[in-house]
Amino acid sequence: MLLTITTTRAPATDLGYLLHKHPDRLQSVEVASGTAHVFYPEATPERCTAALLLEVDPIGLVRDRKAVGLGEYVNDRPYAASSMLAVAIKEAFRTALTGRCDARPELAASRIPLAIDVPALRCRGGATLARRVFAPLGWHVDTRSRSLTPPEWGDSPYLGLRLAGELRLADALNHLYVLLPVLDDAKHYWVSTDEVDKLIRAGGGWLAGHPEKELITRRYLAHQKKLTRSALARLAEADDAEPAELDNAVPEETPEEDRAKPLALQRREAVLAVLRQSGARRVGDLGCGAGELTRDLLREAGIDHVVATDVSARALQLAGRRLNLERMPDRQRERLTIFQSSLTYRDDRLAGLDAAVLMEVIEHLDPDRIPALERVVFGRAAPGTVVVTTPNAEYNAHFETLPSGTARHPDHRFEWTRAQFRAWAARVAGGYGYRARFLPVGPEDPHDGPPTQLAVFEKAVTQ
Repeated sequence: MLLTITTTRAPATDLGYLLHKHPDRLQSVEVASGTAHVFYPEATPERCTAALLLEVDPIGLVRDRKAVGLGEYVNDRPYAASSMLAVAIKEAFRTALTGRCDARPELAASRIPLAIDVPALRCRGGATLARRVFAPLGWHVDTRSRSLTPPEWGDSPYLGLRLAGELRLADALNHLYVLLPVLDDAKHYWVSTDEVDKLIRAGGGWLAGHPEKELITRRYLAHQKKLTRSALARLAEADDAEPAELDNAVPEETPEEDRAKPLALQRREAVLAVLRQSGARRVGDLGCGAGELTRDLLREAGIDHVVATDVSARALQLAGRRLNLERMPDRQRERLTIFQSSLTYRDDRLAGLDAAVLMEVIEHLDPDRIPALERVVFGRAAPGTVVVTTPNAEYNAHFETLPSGTARHPDHRFEWTRAQFRAWAARVAGGYGYRARFLPVGPEDPHDGPPTQLAVFEKAVTQ
C-alpha cells in the first residue's frame, strides 16, 4: 500500500527535515505487518514528494494461527490503506508526528501547502464519509472510485483519496494516523484500553471539536462501548464541555436488561422464538457465516441436531473458532453437522430438516440466482418451516452513518422494501405450498417500519 506527501513550499526539500528522512536515501523500517520504505520520487527546490510504501507479508500475518484458509492469504490487506498503514506512519515518522524538528523549528510550527495521495483505500461509507471526516480539518477532499465488473454490481468499496490544504505537517500525519483505520473500519490488531490513550494523544488538538467525533471515536476503538464512552468523556474535558452533553456518550449506568440490545442480537432472538414455537428438532442454519446463530441453536435444549452450511470456506473457519470445534465435547459435536455448500445448487445433505433459517442471506445473492435458491430450499429440501430475514431498505434513512442510497453492507446485491419482500414471499409461498406470515425485528418506525423484516414460511396442511 502506498501514501505520498507533497509540498511546494520553497525550498520544498525541507520536507526531508520535517520527516527526519533524507531525500537522497531509501530508508526502511520493520513493522509487525511487513516492511515500510520511505523514498522520494521527486525532490527539487520547487516541489518535493515523500512516499511511504508498505510491503505487507500476508504469510507472516497468519503464520502463527492454527486454522488458516485461502482467504487469509488472498485478500485486500496488502494493497488497501488500513490500520496497517497507520502503524507504518507511526513507525516511519515517529518524530514528525510529535511536531518536533530541531533543524527547522519554525517550519515545523508553520502551515505549509500539502497534497496527500492514497491511491487505494477501503472506505466503509464511501466518498461522502471521507469528506465528512477530512473536510472539517481544513482539507480539500477529492475521491476517485470505479465501478465493479459487471457494472450492475455497483461501485467498488475502494477509493483513491487525495487531500490538499495548508496545515502543519504534524497535524496532517496525525489526521491520517487516526482516520485511515476509521474509514476502513477493520483494525488488524486487538483494541485494548491503551488505544484510548493513542487516540487522545493523536487527536488532542482537533478531535474534541470535530463534528464527527462520536463516529471517529467509535470506529477507531472498534465499536467497543466502554472504550468509546471513556474516550468521549476525556474529549469532553479537553473541549470544556459537559460529558453528559455528548449525545448520551456517557450515559448513567443502567441494569443490563434495560440497555438497548444490538440489532443482530434482536434478530437472533426473534429467529429462536419462531423455532421454539414451531417445535423443530432438526434445524438448518443456511448461510451460517461466522456461526453466531449456530452457537445459539446448539444451546437450545429442544433442538436435537443443527446443520450449518455456508458457501464461504473462510466463514466456516471463523464459525469453527467461534464454536470451539476442536475442544467441543463429543456429545455436543454429535449434534452438529457443518459443511460447505452453495444454496443455489442441489445438496441432498439438506434433506430431512424440520426448519431452515436464512438469516441475512438472500440479499447477498444476485437477483437472477434467487430462483435457484428457492428451488433448493423450498423445493428440494422443503422443511416444514423456513425463516427468512433481510434488511428493510425503507429503514436505512435512520442510520446516521449510512450515506443516502447506500446499502448496509458492500456485498449486498439489493435491499428490499417491505412491499418487495412481501411480494417475493407471497410468490414463493404460493409456488411451493407454504403460508407466509411476517414479523418486525428491531425498533419499528411508524412510517418506515422495522430495520429487519422477517418472514415465516410454514407448510400448508393439506386436507
